[in-house]
Amino acid sequence: MSWLGKVVGGTFGFLMGGPLGAVLGASIGHQFDEGIQDLDVDEQLSPGDQHRVQMAFFTATFSVMGHIAKADGKVTTAEINLAKKIMDELVLTDDMRKAAINLFQQGKAAHFPITDVLDQFRKECHRRTHLIRMFLEIQIQAAFADGVLDKAEENVLHNICNHLGISRFEYERIKLQFQAQQRFHEHSQQRTVESKLDDAYAVLGIAESATGAEIKKAYRTLISQHHPDKLVAKGLPEEMMIIAKEKTQKIRKAYETIRDSRN
Repeated sequence: MSWLGKVVGGTFGFLMGGPLGAVLGASIGHQFDEGIQDLDVDEQLSPGDQHRVQMAFFTATFSVMGHIAKADGKVTTAEINLAKKIMDELVLTDDMRKAAINLFQQGKAAHFPITDVLDQFRKECHRRTHLIRMFLEIQIQAAFADGVLDKAEENVLHNICNHLGISRFEYERIKLQFQAQQRFHEHSQQRTVESKLDDAYAVLGIAESATGAEIKKAYRTLISQHHPDKLVAKGLPEEMMIIAKEKTQKIRKAYETIRDSRN
């Protein structure tokens, strides 16, 4: 059973509380007791409780995605389609899809507490940097949904990084890797072998002059960061494993392209 099924089924025995709890509660039709925020949750849960982190990740992902979509003042068809595409890929149950849609809608609201949501999300993640990176990658993908990164959207991404402890340098590196990944997997007859190889290096975040050892190290680091089983163990909702699998496949393809060119 998914974490949402456990919440709806009433088998959790605790509620998340805080801004994330309020957002999730409104999305699944449950009103969270304000008093729950005063409870010492450590008495009921271990600090790294997987289901709690899954709740936080799912809630923050779709609500912040909606916030980014509305950042430039309008929500485009492409942005809506991306959200639907992610929901389709995750093969969500009817209840979870409904919750995801409601979260996206809440994120679009003018009063959405983005700062509080991000601060609680970081706290719930307990310094799980790979999990936080995956969250940022999804939000960058959402920001590029219509093919253009609007200034207002990038400001939101900068705000996300500030609250999640991600440096501007790291943000730029992740953004460039995402853009290279998108180009690398374009099915265009106009793409040359050279340009595809350039993007393969960029996907791994290394220069063409990198040694074989450096290439392997970069590849293994990225695979480790996006390994589905490791991310789920850290709190990635099981339904989102498919996103991690897709990313590892793209990273592996880029590595194989570089390896084959050198052989």
